[in-house]
Amino acid sequence: MSPHPHPGTSPADLDLDVTREVEALYAHGITARKGAFTAEWADRLHEDIEAAFQEALTRPDGAVGRGPHRYYVEVHPEQLRGFVELVDHPWVRSVCEAVLGADYRIVELGFDVPLEGAVNQPWHRDFPIPEETRAERRLTSLAFNVTAVDTEEDMGPFEIAPGTQWDDSPEFGHGMFPPRSHYPRYEERAVRKYPRRGDISARSALTIHRGTKNNSAKSRPVLVLGVDGPEASNGDRHDTAVTRAFWEALPERVRQHLDCPVVDELEPITQKHTIEGLVMGDA
Repeated sequence: MSPHPHPGTSPADLDLDVTREVEALYAHGITARKGAFTAEWADRLHEDIEAAFQEALTRPDGAVGRGPHRYYVEVHPEQLRGFVELVDHPWVRSVCEAVLGADYRIVELGFDVPLEGAVNQPWHRDFPIPEETRAERRLTSLAFNVTAVDTEEDMGPFEIAPGTQWDDSPEFGHGMFPPRSHYPRYEERAVRKYPRRGDISARSALTIHRGTKNNSAKSRPVLVLGVDGPEASNGDRHDTAVTRAFWEALPERVRQHLDCPVVDELEPITQKHTIEGLVMGDA
């Protein structure tokens, strides 16, 4: 599982100029890298997600609802065969360091699974806007998304309203849910995303977004990698851990960014990363 360099990259790729990505994150709240991984790598990711999802469904609070027929599951890094290749990908490392600084921390690993029958979520952000972002217009965390399937129109694509990461209003429910009177602004800006296997995106989780109605009989699993800068505290909501053997086998530059306990034995994760207001969905 050696990521030096990442399969499909050349040594010259290890120091990437991500100026455009940083500009896109600040202007639009989202950017992406097409073909960062092979389709075969994404297929293995799909297999690992499916195994973790089926196991999580057998336990109380193993999966948390994000609306009808839509689930979120947090996993441990060693449940994904491609974990090192993901977090040590030159583009991921470069974007993290450029936006969050050299001391960025990997704090979340999970996946969303919209199944057949999933409905439109309410427009939302994933947590209230931090003071650094409100006062200084500075991003302090990032969410990377990796699709495990080729996204099609009828599968309930992810929808985002670019440029809304700075929106701030006392009317937002729980600091995350804009009132319906704000919806025309988001619907006017809305862009649906159709990533394919191997693509990866980076976004501010503050950018207003939603999952849309899945009209197909297929699921649309998407991996979520959460990364904090030094000021952020999103890691407080997550329970990721690694075993000592896994930790010792990690490259040093991965270890220095992985903010989680090192344990003798992994415990199944009880989901606590709930987003108040999403459990009911929005038809």
